[in-house]
Amino acid sequence: MIDPRFADAWERLPDYLGNHVLVSLTAMAIGLGVSLPLAIFARRRKRVRATLLGLASVVQTIPGLALLTLFYPLLLALAALSQSVIGRGFSALGFLPAVLALALYSMLPVLRNTVAGLGAVAAGPDDAATALGMTRSQVLWLVDVPIAMPVIMAGIRTAAVWVIGTATLSTPIGQASLGNYIFTGLQTQNWVFVLFGCIAAAALALFVDQMLALIERGIAAHSRLHVGGGTAGIALLIAAALIPIHGRSQSTYVIGAKPFAEQYVLAALFEQRLNAAGLSASRRAGLGSSVIFNALAAGEIDAYVEYTGTIWANQMHRSDAKSREDVLAEVGVWLDKTHRIKLLGPLGFENAYALAMTKKHADTLGIASLADLAIAASRLSIAGDYEFFGRPEWAALRVAYGLNFANQRQMQAEFMYPAVANGEVDVISAYSSDGQIAKYDLTVLGDPKQAIPPYDAILLLSPKRANDTALIDALKPLIGAIPVETMRTANLRAASGGANGSPEVVARWLATAIKR
Repeated sequence: MIDPRFADAWERLPDYLGNHVLVSLTAMAIGLGVSLPLAIFARRRKRVRATLLGLASVVQTIPGLALLTLFYPLLLALAALSQSVIGRGFSALGFLPAVLALALYSMLPVLRNTVAGLGAVAAGPDDAATALGMTRSQVLWLVDVPIAMPVIMAGIRTAAVWVIGTATLSTPIGQASLGNYIFTGLQTQNWVFVLFGCIAAAALALFVDQMLALIERGIAAHSRLHVGGGTAGIALLIAAALIPIHGRSQSTYVIGAKPFAEQYVLAALFEQRLNAAGLSASRRAGLGSSVIFNALAAGEIDAYVEYTGTIWANQMHRSDAKSREDVLAEVGVWLDKTHRIKLLGPLGFENAYALAMTKKHADTLGIASLADLAIAASRLSIAGDYEFFGRPEWAALRVAYGLNFANQRQMQAEFMYPAVANGEVDVISAYSSDGQIAKYDLTVLGDPKQAIPPYDAILLLSPKRANDTALIDALKPLIGAIPVETMRTANLRAASGGANGSPEVVARWLATAIKR
């Protein structure tokens, strides 16, 4: 019997592969369209050539995920400017930032190889062509470029592999790709998804590389058969990948989700409720914290679950201690006043940042609160997710308690719990609604100074959906309906890694558990 996770992965392949091919193809087309003319222009201009290659090399030093993410706020600002000037904006989420970042990534190998290939052409052929009466332009296109073409094609092959590989990182900015398998699989411990995504991305890169190699050999051997075969292979890939996208209808409502299991489950729950109500809905999962909030404010997604503490500390830049009720009320007023975002209400549970240790280790050291932890911290190690040590909450904890650990590590959230349970680290930044706290027999350390703000899970609607009665009627029954014990169980199921741990399956269980 085939594992249901494989069936699920195959079902998603047309969408993920089609989007991956589309964004990679567009980025390569733009990259080639810019790089080749620049390389030809710079081939006899030493300073221009050095400058272009230097800039392209700098781009390559920027981590792929950072480059992809940096384009989103830039395009968001340009979209707002366009809206105010000409009355029409554009989507800054997903496709456009991914294409622009990947196009920049493709430029270095194309520039470098084109300049090297043209520069390596001996003077003899050029002189002979000139003696025959050819113009400089004719010498370039009829002599130099054909001679340099094998080297140029090698650069194009390298760029194509780089772009296809880096495109898997476009998921956090809202672009569907084969990376969706990897990001979702890591967060839900669905290793079938992770493996499937890695193999699919590698197979795609190898196929494209081999087709380009066939074209390269055809050019070198003046074989139309080889050139035609490689071109036909790429054309068939493009057609097979893009036809499903062309035939897919657009959803009316888009639900956003951050890159961790709880968010995947809640987004699936919302999608299922909307679809059951006869409303067309889809998800954009794995969005970064700042990306998802800005996407909601800009109307590029329609709804998602946020946490009051995240808005309080990261958006409102508040650090004063308030009650849960006061924080919730002030967050709602601020969202409406500054962004016209509607706070539909709290879902009923809190998912707060917290520091946790194994009960055995905490009892041995006599640590029950963060005040106790501060005394022993200089001898201990701590692990946090990729955001935690850069967030205001961590700064507030250090100021309030004087925390100074001997070692500080960052890792994927799902790996922190096994790490502290196995003694690889002493303390982790946990989440209060995570069922793995009980699974690994951890204790959450008390926060007597209330340095960490309340973190009620709240359902937010974009400005354009603030008065959408159909959306509100479908989702409002969930307000106050999910107690923390139920959410912990759902999160534990999602982290199980089995076929029953997929967000869709867990969301159906959650819907039954809350019976609303």
